[in-house]
Amino acid sequence: MDTVDLARWQFGITTVYHFLFVPVTIGLSVLVAILNTAWVRTGNPAYLRATKFWGTLFLINFAMGVVTGIVQEFQFGMNWSSYSRFVGDVFGAPLALEALLAFFLESTFLALWMFGWDRLPKLVHLACIWTVAIGSMVSAYFILAANSFMQWPVGVTVGRRAELADFGAVLTNKVLLATFPHTVLGCWLAGGVILMAVSAWHLARKRDADVFGPSLRLGAVAVLVGAAGTLVSGDVLGKIMTQTQPMKMAAAEALYDTRQPAPFSLFTIGTLDGTRPIFALEVPGLLSQLATGSFDGKVHGVNDVQREYQRRFGPGDYRPYIPLAYWSFRLMIGFGMLAGLVALVLLWLTRGGRVRGKGWIWRAAVWSVVLPFLAHSFGWIFTETARQPWVVFSQMKTVHGVSPSVGVGTVLTSLIVFTLLYGVLAVVEAGLMIKYGRMAPPSGDSTEPTGPGEPSPAY
Repeated sequence: MDTVDLARWQFGITTVYHFLFVPVTIGLSVLVAILNTAWVRTGNPAYLRATKFWGTLFLINFAMGVVTGIVQEFQFGMNWSSYSRFVGDVFGAPLALEALLAFFLESTFLALWMFGWDRLPKLVHLACIWTVAIGSMVSAYFILAANSFMQWPVGVTVGRRAELADFGAVLTNKVLLATFPHTVLGCWLAGGVILMAVSAWHLARKRDADVFGPSLRLGAVAVLVGAAGTLVSGDVLGKIMTQTQPMKMAAAEALYDTRQPAPFSLFTIGTLDGTRPIFALEVPGLLSQLATGSFDGKVHGVNDVQREYQRRFGPGDYRPYIPLAYWSFRLMIGFGMLAGLVALVLLWLTRGGRVRGKGWIWRAAVWSVVLPFLAHSFGWIFTETARQPWVVFSQMKTVHGVSPSVGVGTVLTSLIVFTLLYGVLAVVEAGLMIKYGRMAPPSGDSTEPTGPGEPSPAY
């Protein structure tokens, strides 16, 4: 492997690992806020216990997300200095707003919510957790604005570096407007699955049904909304992707030659050099509908887009690794929809407010906890690898973005160190989630103050 390969591996590992915590944080923040609202409105102590229980798991993931995000930033200066110089003027504004506005909003009001039990008026305390939930989504918007610029660069003048000319264009990038709802809905799916899995574990042991029965149903509803929403928003995003990055859409379907109408392949085997298919199981016309909105639409194939890109950008291979793009796209969809199926079954079995079901459904619900993480990971792998060879589409190739003075040994060393560090963090995260996820929710409905300077017993 050369420096570019190692730097890409490190970026992939740190980004995918960091994004294990981001969707849980965003999703759980909304669900905890809903439970907190239910307690304030009804006074039901079960909702108070649920709020504090799920709030503890939310805080663990928030902290881990911050730590892994900080580690992730180091690689930009070390391995991607040429890329950082090229996009620095553009990324400076949205990432500064994310740190100074959105993250400050999240962390400040999270601290107020965490230590404000029994010290703040109920409505003020409730407003704090809703502010955290809104802040997390605002934070996601600014970060996705930077990523969407890499997919479809707008609002800049490009010379030796990209210089920001229209910040409004960056914040209204059509890729961003399609990606943001798709990502947030996927986060609701992740947060909902956490509620489903942990609640099922407790309900299977007949523990605290007053807390985990409603939590399971709330989580299942969130998963269904997330699964359905990602399908709809993904359909919109697919059409935008066809307009902006036709090679990515062609790679996602392993469509080698232009077709009109174009079928959607359920299963494709291609040649090793990625130039033509050998066998494909197809649904006629479906890809045309997904890509263009018409069952008779034209979809350009990999080979034809390759020739067009050579004409526009000069000689070179502009094809991503087709098998990775093809299967990561399908695994993303498959794991997300499987989580939705589990949620649907759970809602049916718990209809009427009753908790019923056999051991197999509880085990399925517990193991469903891995599904959104696999879906998100494969989604990001598809998003970033299917754009190759571009680090900024049409403006900078990945090979030109690495640091010119960093050698293979340096990148390999940092890759090993970061991987070991993330391994330790994974053990810590798993231990904390298992420890607090297995604990019974705080007992009692007392809201008496705990004393000056003392944290709430829930934390």
